[in-house]
Amino acid sequence: MREKPDWLKRTFKDNSNLGYVREMLTELHLNTICDAAMCPNYVECFSKKTATFMILGVNCTRNCRFCNVINQDPQRVDPDEPNRIAQAVSKLGLKYVVITSVTRDDLPDGGAAHFGATIRAIHALNPQTAVEVLIPDFQGNIDALKLVTDANPEVISHNMETVQSLYDQVRPQAIYGRSLKVLKSIKELAPHIRSKTGIMLGLGEKDLEVYQLMEDLRGVGCEFLTIGQYLAPSPLHYPVQEYITPQQFDHYGEIAKEKGFTFVASAPFVRSSYNASEALEAEA
Repeated sequence: MREKPDWLKRTFKDNSNLGYVREMLTELHLNTICDAAMCPNYVECFSKKTATFMILGVNCTRNCRFCNVINQDPQRVDPDEPNRIAQAVSKLGLKYVVITSVTRDDLPDGGAAHFGATIRAIHALNPQTAVEVLIPDFQGNIDALKLVTDANPEVISHNMETVQSLYDQVRPQAIYGRSLKVLKSIKELAPHIRSKTGIMLGLGEKDLEVYQLMEDLRGVGCEFLTIGQYLAPSPLHYPVQEYITPQQFDHYGEIAKEKGFTFVASAPFVRSSYNASEALEAEA
């Protein structure tokens, strides 16, 4: 793998919150995408007593070449998981929480009802907490998506991940147009819910392709956009083609704002769930 440039090297100091979050996750038998995806920000987030919870198990039915989440037979859906997530949100005192999942193509609704149950459980126990869900594409099932919008989260995110030309190489089980339709359908089903997506740079995309992706997103009403550097989890994953400089990220961020996104986070360590509350705070 390529040597990381200085701007992608960072160190963190441990603190008591890190241990507290770990113990709480173990006690409540909960998973996080922070661990599953080897997020470079997890120490910072855990130290702030926050995490992005991952529901529906740890085994994914898809095998995207950029992702570290395990591709194995999916696990049993745990009907009590939504309640434990709500308890964790309460224990951490979160005013904003992000919930994501593995992709569950084995389930008729892709796990949408479980998302809905989780949203409702959080709101019931933590009425002042805003909920963002980062959902899979549910194989384009709009009835499944409606199970999520009906639960009324504050933000629904679905990541495009990369430009159209790289889908076959990077996420062959996904479809560019289908993911755009998910984002479009969010606004059609529930115009008041904010829609969001995230993309990675450094996979071999061209500038014009990124600009076209931004145009496509604005065309379906997507409001929030995150842009971060792709970092290969291992030599077996899709290789990094380029390390994008912080200055280039600033440029992409400015272009996105010019195209009309109401919130943009663009920097090497930005991830779709990193400091996610800032988008709603910016609108307040």
